[in-house]
Amino acid sequence: MKYVRILTIFMLFNSVTTPLLAQEDHFIKDFVERLENSKKYIMLVADMMPEDTYSFKASEGSLTFAENLMHIGYAIDWHSQSLLGGRESRDWNTDVLFKVTNKSKVEMMATIDKTFDETIKLLKQFDATQLDNELDYFGLTRTKRQIFLLLADHITHHRAQMLVYLRLNGITPPRYVLFQ
Repeated sequence: MKYVRILTIFMLFNSVTTPLLAQEDHFIKDFVERLENSKKYIMLVADMMPEDTYSFKASEGSLTFAENLMHIGYAIDWHSQSLLGGRESRDWNTDVLFKVTNKSKVEMMATIDKTFDETIKLLKQFDATQLDNELDYFGLTRTKRQIFLLLADHITHHRAQMLVYLRLNGITPPRYVLFQ
């Protein structure tokens, strides 16, 4: 009788927790797919802009096309490797990896490509049970799930500026790709 009771409790617990964990795993799987699509799209956008117009910016207070691209890379690295992965943050003021200075278009694109790949690898291994863990995000309490979403929003925000820069330089941006 004791074994039947233990087995029943185990089965009930398993029937409740397994679907919850599976939902979290689907969130990560879906997010990784979205990030892979986002990588393809931004690489296409970056490739379409001629290197001699990478220094273009729409207004005095704006980032250049190249600065937007490298800023995306820095933010991807920070959100994923530091906030989600626990690595110490790079210092924007001293870090050179994501600075535009003395980098060619090819070097910048290679940096972005590698950063996306490292992030995708990290997220594929991310422990879904940590999604509800909270951390400080510019003085606000945010879950790691929210960090995933903030990362996607940030990429979209700066990539949209890059799309406008293409148009301002007479280049028709690539067709919008769904789910990215």
